[in-house]
Amino acid sequence: MSITFVPVSKVNGQVEVEDILAAVCPATCLVTIMLANNETGVIMPISEISQRIKALNQKRVASGLPVILLHTDAAQALGKRHVDVEDLGVDFLTIVGHKFYGPRIGALYVRGLGELTPLYPMLFGGGQERNFRPGTENTPMIAGLGKAAELVTRNCEAYEAHMRDVRDYLEERLEAEFGRVVLAQCRTLLASVGAACHSDHADRPSPVLLSCGIPFDVARNALRLSVGRSNTRAEVDLIVQDLKQAVAQLEGQA
Repeated sequence: MSITFVPVSKVNGQVEVEDILAAVCPATCLVTIMLANNETGVIMPISEISQRIKALNQKRVASGLPVILLHTDAAQALGKRHVDVEDLGVDFLTIVGHKFYGPRIGALYVRGLGELTPLYPMLFGGGQERNFRPGTENTPMIAGLGKAAELVTRNCEAYEAHMRDVRDYLEERLEAEFGRVVLAQCRTLLASVGAACHSDHADRPSPVLLSCGIPFDVARNALRLSVGRSNTRAEVDLIVQDLKQAVAQLEGQA
């Protein structure tokens, strides 16, 4: 078994549909792409990729080749924008509760489990979760995930509109990008210079930004800011003021 990594465009940070198709070989059985990047916020063209793969699968079946299944990691998208497996056309979709104000538990959507889409257990023992994952279920977290998903389904349009408004206002107020040195001087702002899942390499620039064609020195000084449901424009004003004071303090030390 081999894995092919497809680079993103250095123009817009998206993976190109044609590059995905060009990477397909006779033995290809799965394509997996995140729906929204956790550092850049770029939305990947999953629906278009799905349509092209479905068309390709018709030819592959006629030639006796394996069907290609499509998986997307929607962890960063759910709760911030509309996510519908039918619109996306995926076979597998991953979600994580704490990304949309739920408990730290995940779930995997499988289209036509056992009929249209194969899925095999990695662990064996008890018969929980339809024999796919043995062990006593974490009922409180499962219920919490369901409730969080219910709130998102009911309020997604309002959540998205609010976060988009605050995000756009933040971009308007920020006059420049600030790096890791500035963070140490801030008194109000809590931010990061990369993803938490790569915190063991905090001294290195983000590989995501580098793969998008961002110069090394710029990537090393990039600041990652996110907004949530409860953030306001007034808080954005506090952040900008905090950053200005941090920069002024650093300039005074230079």
